[in-house]
Amino acid sequence: MKKLFMTLSIIAIIGFMMINIGNKTTVAKGELDLLTMASVLQGENILIKNWTLHAREKMENLQTLQEVKAFTDELQSKYPDWEWSFQRSEKAWEAEAIIMKTDTQSEAVKVLSTPTKGQVQTYVIYEAKGQGWKKEQSELAAELNSKISDIFRGNATIFSCIQGEFNDKMNKSLPDTAAQLLAAFNATEIEAIKEDQFISASANSPLFGESIETNGNKMNMQLGLRTQGMGAKTNIVIGTPIITIEY
Repeated sequence: MKKLFMTLSIIAIIGFMMINIGNKTTVAKGELDLLTMASVLQGENILIKNWTLHAREKMENLQTLQEVKAFTDELQSKYPDWEWSFQRSEKAWEAEAIIMKTDTQSEAVKVLSTPTKGQVQTYVIYEAKGQGWKKEQSELAAELNSKISDIFRGNATIFSCIQGEFNDKMNKSLPDTAAQLLAAFNATEIEAIKEDQFISASANSPLFGESIETNGNKMNMQLGLRTQGMGAKTNIVIGTPIITIEY
């Protein structure tokens, strides 16, 4: 069986952003998938330890480096309190800004531009990440939607991930626990790698609107479970449409 389920580091995401992944462009409106995932996981008695949201867009309307810099200047004027840095090489021009919102929450935006046949290809990448999760995160949702609307000019492709663990030690087998979680998302398993203490699965859930295609099947979520055995804590990571963090 092919290893569809991959763990991607944030560094690898930049390369991953350079390709199109099917028709899964997401408009930042309504409830974010991140909040949907958190709500379901909390309903399953899962303690949320970390969460991340990545958004990216290829800026088709920026044709020259001067236009890219003007766009970056606009961002810098919107977020003057962020810590900005700039780098230029023969292969790329890059701007990055970082801010710590709180002790447990940070945000970053990156503008990456590379020359191609006399023009430039430019990607904008936004990342928000935090620790823990409050029962009611409507304020966070408003903040994230606002940032996505401010930073991106069209449709942003959004990736959401959550890491957590079951509050109580599990007495179920790992396959039963995976089946329980897939059922909580009303998800249909597409493909899985199953070992004694580790399971990773790709699935399709009606809770998430966008999907990518793999081996002729549509999927929009990935799930990973790891445990030390019966009676031990079970760690979980879930992402839509794919997992984009190491675990």
